[in-house]
Amino acid sequence: MIRIQRAGERYPGGDRAAGIETRHALSFGPHYDPDNLRFGALLACNEERLAPGAGFDEHPHSHTEIVTWVVEGELTHHDTAGHTTVVRPGDLQRLSSAGGVRHVERNDAGVPLVFVQMWLAPLSPGGEPSYEVVRGIREPYDLPEADARLHVRRPAAGGRVAVPAADFVYVHVVRGTVGLDEELLHPGDAARITDPRGRTLVATTGAEVLIWEMRDWRKALG
Repeated sequence: MIRIQRAGERYPGGDRAAGIETRHALSFGPHYDPDNLRFGALLACNEERLAPGAGFDEHPHSHTEIVTWVVEGELTHHDTAGHTTVVRPGDLQRLSSAGGVRHVERNDAGVPLVFVQMWLAPLSPGGEPSYEVVRGIREPYDLPEADARLHVRRPAAGGRVAVPAADFVYVHVVRGTVGLDEELLHPGDAARITDPRGRTLVATTGAEVLIWEMRDWRKALG
């Protein structure tokens, strides 16, 4: 019903010599766990840290919805569909790789970059790539391609956030601390919930939390 994954339990990755540090919540690349391949539509939730000047050179994606949340610094994005953008804290970036696209992600600023990148499985493969950035997002972000919705919540200390009623709910703490049942979640901690009824997050400090609500993809596919 609830599975807590602490920040220190994430799989380490990246290339420290190149200024890249990654922490994976689910199986990713060489870090394979057959019991941790996905949660609902979520295929990856990676915490990325890039030193100034570091980045991921051009590489391909397909059949994946890629949602990025910048925590600190600035992320420069460029893709082969013709988009070049700088994404900052408070902005939400989505790249729908669809039938195939290549992109570059870099830290071209003079300060460290921290971001959370989440990959979701689309209901249908193929199609044309698409891209958007929502600046200073305040409302829930719907991702119908994956039958999912992302909530960005910033409760003050003592604030309460109802856990959405959904088949799968994934909670990732970006800043601050929040309580869930008897557990206290810190930055980088996550909770996977399959019975959200009546559950509430309670901020014990000012906090920033990403919450995915997802429908069981098997129901969506009918």
